[in-house]
Amino acid sequence: MDIHNSHEIITNETTALICAKGSKKPRTPLPKLQIAILITLQLAEPIASTSIFPYINQLIRELDITGGDDAAVGYYAGIIYSLFFVGQALTVLKWARLSDRIGRKPVLVIGLSGTCISMLCFGLSTTFFGLVASRCLCGILNGNVVVMKTMVGELTDSTNMAQGFALIPIVWCIGGFIGPLMGGTFARPQDHWPVLFSGSFWRNYPYFLPCAVAACLPVLTLFMMSIFLEETLSTKRRPKSTSTTISVSSSPDGEALVTNSMANMPLRSLLTRSVVIPIANYAMLSFLDMSFMVLLPLFFSTPTYLGGLGFDPATIGSWMALFGIINGVLQALFFAKIVDWIGPKRLFCVSAWCYPLLVAMFPILSWILRARGEVDHVITFALLCFIGIEVAWDMGYGVIFMFITASAPTNNVLGTINGLGHTSAAVARAVGPALATSLFAASKKYNLLGGNAVYVILIMLAGGMGWLASQLPEEVQDKDE
Repeated sequence: MDIHNSHEIITNETTALICAKGSKKPRTPLPKLQIAILITLQLAEPIASTSIFPYINQLIRELDITGGDDAAVGYYAGIIYSLFFVGQALTVLKWARLSDRIGRKPVLVIGLSGTCISMLCFGLSTTFFGLVASRCLCGILNGNVVVMKTMVGELTDSTNMAQGFALIPIVWCIGGFIGPLMGGTFARPQDHWPVLFSGSFWRNYPYFLPCAVAACLPVLTLFMMSIFLEETLSTKRRPKSTSTTISVSSSPDGEALVTNSMANMPLRSLLTRSVVIPIANYAMLSFLDMSFMVLLPLFFSTPTYLGGLGFDPATIGSWMALFGIINGVLQALFFAKIVDWIGPKRLFCVSAWCYPLLVAMFPILSWILRARGEVDHVITFALLCFIGIEVAWDMGYGVIFMFITASAPTNNVLGTINGLGHTSAAVARAVGPALATSLFAASKKYNLLGGNAVYVILIMLAGGMGWLASQLPEEVQDKDE
């Protein structure tokens, strides 16, 4: 090939690249079957996590852990919530790095099995130590969330990433609908259906039924995954075509060599600004969101004289289910469209500044109830406004998942990057419930700022997240480039 022809080829390729960058890529269709299986798998965790919300405070009272002190229930509930994330924070990065070596599916099998066993243990626990041990076990064996996010990143590209990651918070919303509804409905079945559940077992273990139902979903999804889900790690999946062209990137040996060298990179070399900023935002988002999520059922169940709403477990489950289903439907309909309309960074900043409004609704609802004297249409309308603000806040999750995925220098370390992000988030989620519920209990017990000190502190912390959000890149990096 002469110099003139070489120059012409290079010029044509350069022009094609410039045109490709200047024009918007057509959107790639999502692999619907694989994404649907991942969604079903991921549904197991939020159902298991949120099914205990409606009855955990009543369980603590019935076990007489607090010695009859209602104001102290929040301390122990916070510990139980937090220990799952403590266990997860200690092991999730190990699971993520292991999935970069042995494949995604084996790690998912371990996580689903751990969720099933730990939920059964939780339902059979009659001591505070038993509750603590079962929650720790669930967290230690659970690396599923980070592996599933990695698989979504591997199944999508820059054109359909928003659609793919929009489904992750939607799954949590659906789980947030099913879990509390199931927990509130099936808790203490001997009271609701005495003919069917009249034996001594149900009197001794009144909260085993919701735990057993929650444990069934991981078993079902385990069978579905083993049959239908395809491996997404490039070195572990089966080749779909036979090509005679051998190169470092296409041959199994060459690809394995590159994958192993990238997967074994020192973690410090991955901690660049483009990686750390999204992870820091994810950690702060998780801390504030988990603080809100544990305060919500605690606020609902706290007696009105202490500034709560005084709901019973069934009412708590119904309201939290309504929160979840409305959140999920609205995110499914509007998230990807809003990302295309205002851009991912601007949407994340809007979500971050919704949190102060969300937290301010707690004392507002308490004040309205005291003024009205009972739960009426005004309280109902205020709770619906509460849900609307929460929808805007939760859209931050889909956006930050996009930023974290795009920050990975190569797909071969995507599991590790997601592992770093989820480790940071797990630490934040471990601290958040314990701190928030302890502040809630202290605020009510000592009447700090009229019992509202916990809300003031969370609003101040939300200002820090607003600053972190401003440090994100203006656009999500195209990982295909």
